[in-house]
Amino acid sequence: MQFLVRMDVRLPHDMPQDVADDLRARERDRAHEIQRAGKWPELWRVVGRYANYSRFDVESGDELHELLSSLPLFPYMEIEVTALTRHPSKLD
Repeated sequence: MQFLVRMDVRLPHDMPQDVADDLRARERDRAHEIQRAGKWPELWRVVGRYANYSRFDVESGDELHELLSSLPLFPYMEIEVTALTRHPSKLD
C-alpha cells in the first residue's frame, strides 16, 4: 500500500538544545533504517518549515503506524496520512 504522509515537527521552545540535537540525530538514524528497508522510498522537505512530505510503501496502515510511531520525533509531530491508489489515467 502506498501512503502520502505529511509530517510537521513542533519541538517545544523550551526544550534544551542538547535534547533537541539528540532527538534529531536519532530521528535521522531511524529514518535511514526505514529507507534502507525500502519502506520509505521518497522524502521531500517543505521549504521554510520543519516539515516533510513522504511516500511510504508498506503492507498495511498498521505497518505505517508502527513505522511512524517508531520515529524519535513522533511525539512532537502533527501527521496527515493519505492512502494512495493508482490513477486510471496514468500512463505506464
